[in-house]
Amino acid sequence: MSALAAAPLLGLAACSTGSSGSDASDGGGSAGTRTVTTPKGDVEVPTDPQRIVVLNYALAGYLYDLGIKVSATTTEASDSQGSFSEMWGDAPKSDGTQMLSWTADGFDLEAVLKQDPDLIIAGGWGFPYFQADKAYDDLTGIAPTVLVDKAFTNWEQQFSFLAEKVFDKSPEYEKLVAAYKDRVAEVRDAITVPPQPISLIYVTPEGTPYLTLDDYAPEEFAAVGFEIDPIASKNSLKPYTQGGDSAELSTEKLGELVTSPTVFISGFNQDTFSVEDLEKRAVWKDLPAFAEGHAYDLPYWISRHDYDEALALLDLLEEKFTK
Repeated sequence: MSALAAAPLLGLAACSTGSSGSDASDGGGSAGTRTVTTPKGDVEVPTDPQRIVVLNYALAGYLYDLGIKVSATTTEASDSQGSFSEMWGDAPKSDGTQMLSWTADGFDLEAVLKQDPDLIIAGGWGFPYFQADKAYDDLTGIAPTVLVDKAFTNWEQQFSFLAEKVFDKSPEYEKLVAAYKDRVAEVRDAITVPPQPISLIYVTPEGTPYLTLDDYAPEEFAAVGFEIDPIASKNSLKPYTQGGDSAELSTEKLGELVTSPTVFISGFNQDTFSVEDLEKRAVWKDLPAFAEGHAYDLPYWISRHDYDEALALLDLLEEKFTK
């Protein structure tokens, strides 16, 4: 259902921001709430929300990691059926999390309303931010809505914002980040990196290659000893869309610019072409990394990954490059 079509429903959704009085943790809001600064301004959110709807599948994992119950979340972009990430463990089942469908036309606001949320988490990277921004006024008519800034360039910024600003879970967050840093050190000591520098390329289902922009390369690579070839900045490549994290490459540009001795290949929103598929194709097979046997597959989720996927990426790098 589009935002406009759902508008008549939203008058039924009066939302409360807590009782009167003061609360030492609320940053200036009334008792039972805290003030969170978002791209849409300050939002009063409940200090102990009971029914949280997450309108971006890529953000839900942070809540599970913090032990926060998720009442409902939208499906992954490429998964119309709706399935939970294996990395979330038993949390979705224990929480009774419901899956909400969405399309290019927007969120199903009637379905969101039926969840009777007392807090909505939306935004993040890519199209979900665009949809949440477009529907923001309608969403706030249902419940206080926190828009996670699209300007955050890595999982740590997203996770810190949610853990520390929205849910007041700094100790839990710090413990998880400490575990991540310990794992980085383990992997760095365990592996021998292939020839450097590297390029990160994802391929759409249509076979179009996109080069990950330098600032958006997963930090795990540099943390364990990889060097990103700054192809994008050296050649003033522009993102495929405003605020995008990658640049589209023509076949000609692929062969001309991607001279890195090592490349990693992944899909966009889903696994698409493998190294084995691409090495049979003109231009791809002649790239130095392919010719020298240093082209490697990675799963689609390494782009714009979260905390759990960061740990999983470290596991993959350890598996591929252990001394």
